[in-house]
Amino acid sequence: MKFPYGLADFAAVISEGYYYADRTQYIHEFEQASKYLLFLRPRRFGKSLILSMLENYYDVRKKDQFEALFGHLHIPKLCEI
Repeated sequence: MKFPYGLADFAAVISEGYYYADRTQYIHEFEQASKYLLFLRPRRFGKSLILSMLENYYDVRKKDQFEALFGHLHIPKLCEI
């Protein structure tokens, strides 16, 4: 199992088979939150990777890759509801 230490590119983490702790269930909560979000987490805690995940989720140019990137994660199950 490969760990993405220092790697903050969501697409690379998923496509290259790194371990990813699924945080896509929080996308719905981010959408319901206030206008400004502040991530107060320690260094090396995945803040940039979460932002990269959100970038890949909302980027219309990557809609053809959605199934490959997010198909096995939690968010498609939430979208079906």
